[in-house]
Amino acid sequence: MSLKVRNLAIIAHVDHGKTTLVDQLLQAGGTYRDNQATQERAMDSMDLEREKGITIKAKNTAILWEGYTINIVDTPGHADFGAEVERVMKMVDGVLLVVDATGGPQAQTRFVLRKALQEGLKPIVVVNKIDRPLSTPEKVHDQVLELFLDLDATEDQFEAPFLYGSARDGYFMDTPDGERKDCVPLIDKIIEYIPEPEAKEDAPFSMLVSNIDWDDYVGRVAIGKVLGGSIKKGDNVWLIRKDGSKVRSKVGKTFSYSGLDTQDSEGCGAGGIVGVAAGIENIDIGDTLAESEDAEQLPFVAIDPPTVQMQFSINDGPFAGKDGKHVTSRAIRERLMKETKTNISIEVEDTETSGVFTVSARGAMQIAVLVETMRREGYELLVSRPTVIYRRDEDGQLHEPFETLYVEAPDEYTQGILKALSARKGILEHMDVEASGRSLIQARIPTRGLIGFETELVNLTSGHGIMSHLFAEYGPHAGEIVTRITGTLVSMDTGVATTYSLQLLEARGKLFAAAGDQIYVGMLVGENPRANDLPVNPVKEKHLDNMRSAGKDKTSKLAPPLRFSLERAIEYIEQDELVEATPNNIRLRKRILDPNVRKRMEKAAKA
Repeated sequence: MSLKVRNLAIIAHVDHGKTTLVDQLLQAGGTYRDNQATQERAMDSMDLEREKGITIKAKNTAILWEGYTINIVDTPGHADFGAEVERVMKMVDGVLLVVDATGGPQAQTRFVLRKALQEGLKPIVVVNKIDRPLSTPEKVHDQVLELFLDLDATEDQFEAPFLYGSARDGYFMDTPDGERKDCVPLIDKIIEYIPEPEAKEDAPFSMLVSNIDWDDYVGRVAIGKVLGGSIKKGDNVWLIRKDGSKVRSKVGKTFSYSGLDTQDSEGCGAGGIVGVAAGIENIDIGDTLAESEDAEQLPFVAIDPPTVQMQFSINDGPFAGKDGKHVTSRAIRERLMKETKTNISIEVEDTETSGVFTVSARGAMQIAVLVETMRREGYELLVSRPTVIYRRDEDGQLHEPFETLYVEAPDEYTQGILKALSARKGILEHMDVEASGRSLIQARIPTRGLIGFETELVNLTSGHGIMSHLFAEYGPHAGEIVTRITGTLVSMDTGVATTYSLQLLEARGKLFAAAGDQIYVGMLVGENPRANDLPVNPVKEKHLDNMRSAGKDKTSKLAPPLRFSLERAIEYIEQDELVEATPNNIRLRKRILDPNVRKRMEKAAKA
């Protein structure tokens, strides 16, 4: 009996139109009533996803079409969140590869496609945004086929069908010049080409946990594809953990995912995607749920290791506890451990220092998103600058992670970009100039050299530069990289910043503080153009005397201060500095606030 189920993941580089494509499929599948307002980027349910315009967490939904259930997983397109893509590969039987008709396959396209092809998944290629003026669908078609060859696709995978269209305008065709009508050709191709799940209806129940959800009433919900048998409320199941331990439990609830909703379901048969709540507190991604105790553990996809780490610690500054609800080291540790349950690429370790934790991840952006999420939940914490995770080979030689960097920018900025890459130990691998006047640069660069490069690229290219990167390999240490050549203006007093004192400091460099800001000793209030740190007093008030000119202070004007986003702040600081993240403030500070202790430590380090 054929299973009328299709399970697929949508994969693409960031901003190539995955989530917009899901919107169109939801609409075509009748998710919205005729009188219901449609939602843009409906699958981007987190606040941060909507603000940044990127997908961060993999999420699943389903549409019903002519008796078929099409389960769709929307995945992130940013390399830092690659583990979200890796772990859903075991839940699907095919992938929809979305490629921009102007830019062609980019860095993340290569990464996620390699993972999908290795798992033996069948691809369907969608060349999106063909309505754009500079689109070249035929050229992109050839580039995708070259990419399939590069990634050792099988003959069956290489014969993938191509569709052309615009997810924004809701049409797809078999050829670039076909009739621009609706989404039906795409849905028909999904039903025709994505294989039905390899699941045995008459076998005992088994399921690999590929995702974790949370329900306020029943706790943790394990999501995965049913590989054998079926499951319903009241069934007895065994949880087989990765370490081999086993726990018996009873299914309290099952959930189905369709449209924009999660609904209680009667159960799920073989091949379908289901959420199972069985009252098991610490069920994890990669565990197996099975009907019998003797069932074999199901294999999980290999996850690439983290390459970057940062230190998280309790806020010990003078203003600690004024903003946040969760300020203790125990609360921070519990929150970090909770994150490791649902985010398999993040690792948390306790350090020798009490209240300090090392968090390892794929990239600085992934950690910045975690910090931003925590501060919105009411946590106060200090975070350090990201450092890369080094290794040593058999001969004891120090190795560090390298990335393949792809930069796209107008031709006139090429020289500045190459100079910046050279300073960061980048080596040019390939360069191409398009007819539109944009240069495509491919370089090999240490992961250390990428920290803070995105901001530098934006400044170099007046906002026209686009970059993406992909972990390549571990290689011999590239030597010292200097990314910040400026010093800082460090406050030597605590109080409220005054216009009078800030006007005097404006001549010293760029300011990070405005009049009325709360300042404390050791806080960074500006940038010194010279390489050394300069102690300053931003809270000094003007001494009153009776020789003042009337109204002079009322006309005093200050340039707007430089305000850092969390990501920019984390990349900006040096090793002896920290970012204080609270629900209402992002402050930059020295690790050691007391200037006298700092001097003693500096002298001891030089001795």
